[in-house]
Amino acid sequence: MIGLIPLASCAGKDPNTNNEQSAPNVIYVFPDQMRNSAMEFWSSEKYASHIRYKGDPVITPNLNKFADEAVVFSSAYSNTPLSSPHRGSLLTGMYPNKSGVPLNVNSTRPFNSLRDDATTISDVYSQNGYNCAYIGKYHLDAPTPNDPDKPGHYVEERNPVWDAYTPPGKRHGFDFWYSYGTFDVHKRPHYWDTEGKRHEIREWSPKHEMDIAIDYLNNRNGQRDSAKPFFMMISMNPPHHPYSSLDDCMEEDYNLYKNKTPGELLIRDNADTTMAKAASAPYYFAQVTGVDREFGRLLKALDSLGLADNTIVVFASDHGETLCSQGIDDPKNSPYAESTDIPFLVRYPDRLKPKVVDLILSTPDIMPTLLGLSGLEDQIPGEVQGSNFADYLLTGKSEVSLPQSALYIRNMDGEKDENGKVITYFPETRGVKTERFTLALTINKETKELKKTYFFDNRTDPYQLNNLPPDSYPAEMKMLLTELGQKLKNIDDPWFNEKILADMIPYN
Repeated sequence: MIGLIPLASCAGKDPNTNNEQSAPNVIYVFPDQMRNSAMEFWSSEKYASHIRYKGDPVITPNLNKFADEAVVFSSAYSNTPLSSPHRGSLLTGMYPNKSGVPLNVNSTRPFNSLRDDATTISDVYSQNGYNCAYIGKYHLDAPTPNDPDKPGHYVEERNPVWDAYTPPGKRHGFDFWYSYGTFDVHKRPHYWDTEGKRHEIREWSPKHEMDIAIDYLNNRNGQRDSAKPFFMMISMNPPHHPYSSLDDCMEEDYNLYKNKTPGELLIRDNADTTMAKAASAPYYFAQVTGVDREFGRLLKALDSLGLADNTIVVFASDHGETLCSQGIDDPKNSPYAESTDIPFLVRYPDRLKPKVVDLILSTPDIMPTLLGLSGLEDQIPGEVQGSNFADYLLTGKSEVSLPQSALYIRNMDGEKDENGKVITYFPETRGVKTERFTLALTINKETKELKKTYFFDNRTDPYQLNNLPPDSYPAEMKMLLTELGQKLKNIDDPWFNEKILADMIPYN
């Protein structure tokens, strides 16, 4: 086992033991499908100047307070804005072509699963003396007939199967487990615990998950070794759909929005309030407010236990939600800002000075950066493709070049076998986002020729209402294509290997 690396400057004491603890605890909270604009503080004078769009009219008092104590990223980017691909990149620090998860995970795609041989962030923490806990939605393992209660059967009967049980051998260093694959019934969730026992719950899932997390902090049942630091991930499903009734949120939260019209809630200039989905806005924002309340409970527990000063806390999401913007039904999996731009706030008392940063943070950067903040930069696996920006966050200086762009990736089902199972993925769209521009190129599946171009000047058109002709900014377009080619080459993407659109994209 690799030895624990002490951080004397951030020493603390776990209230459940008399032992000094030198390494920081780490808590990563990431509700699903929460877009960056869905945090109330973006509408305040202090923060509004850091973004080019309107903040949503949502109520998030705990995130407002947390933002004042944290480094707030204005440009955190979900490179592949889908649940499973994002999670694969988050845990491994690699892009979907290397993590093993290029598509959303379900039983029709057996090849699509988190690599067993990948060294994840939890593996690294575990190998360095941490207790590791995972609570909530996982959505990284391809479903197999491994139901602990019904050997030889899937955990659900629908076809395709989406939910999954993750056995101990596939938990990547997480020694405390209270999780499921994916299941979208917010007030009837279920979970498998560390021993594989299934728990059927009849309350709103974020509330229940936070109860489990707070019990873990209190170590009520000896869930962890209190002499060790801990790494805990809490993955809430809301504000993920469904969001159409009181079955999906808490009534106290819905009451804050129920009397507002779609026009009062969907205030982005590109929102189509005539869509049927507009009726979901009160429920979506109610879920956000409910998630905020549970996050506040976590922060209060850290304070009451004396753990806050020595705990890195991150609040983020896996991707956004279009919510009637652009007039499209797909809430994610598009290059639009509502889909790709995610919350990312990190608090590390006495080490990180609260501020807003415009660093373009890509999903694979999160793993190495958190390891760097924990003093484990020497333990970052060599195959990690993201960058460690811990020095930049701590000192304002960086030994690695700060990114000028982020990759956008959209994959679709590829070839199928004789049983109709998907055995490859098709790399349909690739693009880049810079401080000013968004460019994405979609190809035809049969010919691999250019099918559609997305090209937006985000500075003059923050709501991406005007899809520009490719020749409208010839110099900038050349720069973007060069940047795209270099990034695809750097990650060994299929577009680079197959030289897709090589007449446009300079790969060398």
